[in-house]
Amino acid sequence: MEAEGLTLAELLSDELVPMPAWKRGADVAGALFGILFLAPLFALVSLAVMLDSRGGPFYRQTRVGKGGKLFTCWKFRSMHTGADRLVGQLMEQNEANGHIFKMKDDPRRTRVGVFLRKTSLDELPQLWNVLRGDMSLVGPRPPIPAEVIRYDLPHLQRLVVVPGITGLWQVTLRGHHDFADMVALDLRYARELSPLLDVKILLRTVTTVLTGSGSC
Repeated sequence: MEAEGLTLAELLSDELVPMPAWKRGADVAGALFGILFLAPLFALVSLAVMLDSRGGPFYRQTRVGKGGKLFTCWKFRSMHTGADRLVGQLMEQNEANGHIFKMKDDPRRTRVGVFLRKTSLDELPQLWNVLRGDMSLVGPRPPIPAEVIRYDLPHLQRLVVVPGITGLWQVTLRGHHDFADMVALDLRYARELSPLLDVKILLRTVTTVLTGSGSC
C-alpha cells in the first residue's frame, strides 16, 4: 500500500516495533494448542454456518498488518454471501466514529452469525493467521485497506506492531466504536508491550467474551 507517494513500509520503517521472542513463542504455542484443542468446536461451527445459510463456513478478507503488509485474514462466516457489496448502502447507518464501520443490528448477518459475533467465535480461525505470523494473539485489530487509505499520518502508528485477535481496545472499550479512542489504546499497547500486559489482556478477553459485554 502507498500513502503520499511512499509505501507504508517506508513511512513506518523507523517506527516498527520488533516482535519479541517471548511473544512469538507464546503465539505459536497458543495457536497450536487452540487449533488442536478446539478442533471439534471448529467442526460444529462450520456445520452450523453451512446449514444456516448458503455458502462455505469460512470468510476471507484482505487486511493490513504490521508495516502495511497485506495478508488474508480468516474468520467463520457470520454474514450472508456477498455482504461486502452492501457496505456502501449501509454507510449512512454507521454507528462508529472515524475510519471504521460498525452497525449493531447489521442486516447482513445470518442467524448463526449473530451468535458467533456475540461470543466472538467467528474470530477463532485467526489462530491460523497467528501460526503463520500474520497476526498475534494480542495486538491492534487489523484494518481493511479501504480504512487505511483514509488514515491521517498519526493513525498509521497503530500499524507499528503485529495485529492481534484481541487487544487493549477490545477489553477496554468493546462496543464503543470511537476511532480516536481505538487509536489511542492501540498506541498505548505498542508503547507498553510486555508479557504481563498480554496476559492481562487475554484474561480480560475471556471475561469479556463470557459476559458478552459490549458485543455487537
